Amino acid sequence: MARHLVIGNGKMLLNLDRHCFIRDIYYPFVGQLNHVGGHYCRFGIWVEGIFSWLDEPEWQFKLDYVEDSLVTNIIARNDAIGIELYMNDGIHQRECIYLKRVVVRNLNSSRREVRLFFHQDLMIDGSEVGDTAVYYPENHTLYHYKRSNYFMFNGMSDEGGIMQYSTGIKRFQSAEGTWRDAEDGILMGNTIAQGSVDSTISFRTFVEPGGEKSFFYWMSIGRNLEEVKALEQYVQDNHPEKLLSRIVVYWKHWLGRAESDLGNLPPDVVRLFKISLLIVRTQIDEQGAILAANDTDILQYNRDHYSYMWPRDGALIADAMSLAGYQSVIAPFFHFCASALAPEGYLYHKYNPDGTVGSSWHPYILQGSRRLPIQEDETALVLFALWRDYERNGVIELPQSLYSNLIRKSASFLCEYMEPTLSLPRPSYDLWEERYGIWTYTTASVYGGLKAAAFFTELFGDYERSDQYKEAAERIKAGMLTHLWDEEAGRFARGLIQKDNRWVKDMTLESSLFAILEFGVLPVEDERVKRTMGAIKSGLSIKTEVGGIARYTNDYYFQQSGDIDRVPGNPWVICTLWMANFEIESAKSLEELAGPRDILQWVADHALESGVLPEQLNPYDGSPLSVAPLTWSHATFVQSICKYAARYKRLTLR
Repeated sequence: MARHLVIGNGKMLLNLDRHCFIRDIYYPFVGQLNHVGGHYCRFGIWVEGIFSWLDEPEWQFKLDYVEDSLVTNIIARNDAIGIELYMNDGIHQRECIYLKRVVVRNLNSSRREVRLFFHQDLMIDGSEVGDTAVYYPENHTLYHYKRSNYFMFNGMSDEGGIMQYSTGIKRFQSAEGTWRDAEDGILMGNTIAQGSVDSTISFRTFVEPGGEKSFFYWMSIGRNLEEVKALEQYVQDNHPEKLLSRIVVYWKHWLGRAESDLGNLPPDVVRLFKISLLIVRTQIDEQGAILAANDTDILQYNRDHYSYMWPRDGALIADAMSLAGYQSVIAPFFHFCASALAPEGYLYHKYNPDGTVGSSWHPYILQGSRRLPIQEDETALVLFALWRDYERNGVIELPQSLYSNLIRKSASFLCEYMEPTLSLPRPSYDLWEERYGIWTYTTASVYGGLKAAAFFTELFGDYERSDQYKEAAERIKAGMLTHLWDEEAGRFARGLIQKDNRWVKDMTLESSLFAILEFGVLPVEDERVKRTMGAIKSGLSIKTEVGGIARYTNDYYFQQSGDIDRVPGNPWVICTLWMANFEIESAKSLEELAGPRDILQWVADHALESGVLPEQLNPYDGSPLSVAPLTWSHATFVQSICKYAARYKRLTLR
């Protein structure tokens, strides 16, 4: 379960699997309306009467990106048919155009005819009902459409444009699709199909012994036929090879603002830092939504997905990208949150990329008791991230534009949503969306959010409100130290839950207790921080060769083992990096940076070959579990690298 290569431009996102099949196309919002839905847009080759799809076992792959860019760099080799393919995929940095270059190398000693077949299996608007696939003679292309979404396909070789084409019915009764028609190397030429449809187009050339030839394939997406025709003409006028080169140039310049002095970090860690920045960018819609993940294979497990904007994930990702120097990329996120804010001043569980409220499993009433179905940390962290961005970049126009409709409304809600007997926030769902109570992570985030609001109100001369927010934050801190610290255990509790009408500590060991440091409740030198982080390291470390740190003791999500002593849960990338962040902040010498450096290397070692990071790993073989890429994983890696580089610089200047 993973998407091995992702490319995008903030308007559209395209995912490739390990066989280089297109599995997801999102448009016009990143993460919303998947026009492939996890099905397979296949790619195959016919050589002198032998046909092979690239998912057949004879193919060997090397998956990568062109250095410092969002253009893929793929080698696929099949010794059985004597062919090696060099492939580059990219999405135009401005227009909704997908481009693919395929260089075919002939490994045999004879001249050979080669045909490439590209299969389009779309379910436009996320449904297979009512699509049309049609050959368009005016410009010798093939396009699919439904309502206001049009997809036009074309390509070329040195022999010219489309050689053969066919449209047909798929996944209805006995029809499998036109990809089956391709396997004899000849397409039937059916000009139109309606309903649940697919299409296939082919191109051909002749390759000399030991020689190579280039093919190009492209897809233009627009709201109507005239729009995709114009994009098609744009590709023809500029040539796809030049356009791919321009995409590489653009992303190299885009990466230019990232920190380049990364201390003594090894090349593969530096490479993953750059890839992570680029992958995070693909998951950010230009309208502001920051998507958690867009790997639709998760649908196999629960018929829902990660293609939502969780305000918590979004805020933490925005914070990391701001730290890395990409303030302009994440500024629309805060405007998105301001528009999404409920009238009472809180943010809901999650949102669709168009700003509508997403699906949720948080009820308004449970066992006869009413509750607000939110995770309060999601509201607080938006304020926290906004202030950190202002501290770094000093762009006062952004918070000023959000002052009345986001900052003050959210802060007022945080002040009012309190459990007065404890001086703690009222119960809400935890950051993992699993349980209801008063949580240390949530409490720390509310403290950080209120402190941020106090700084903003003071910045704008609203001193009365500033005092109110400061006082509320300090009350919460006092309540935290009184009710959530456990002296006997020598660490903070996960939180408080109600049993028999009284508050009881939940002492489950949680990696998210890192929040007491991250959100500014206590400094890194505080013994309570040290003891809590020490307990996490000893109690949640995975005691297999894979290593890493679990979310919490006996984590059930994708659980691979009942041996809780050795494997308290699967290793999560973000939880392991939280430990690195603590050790970076604690380091008083270069020698003390060795531990976090090892963690950064561990992350690089467990990335997919292309650099994609999953949510979690199998504790026994290190294979990816759940979704990949997870935006939060990449953003936390970016954050840790930036923190490491800054600490390394300070320590070397002493």
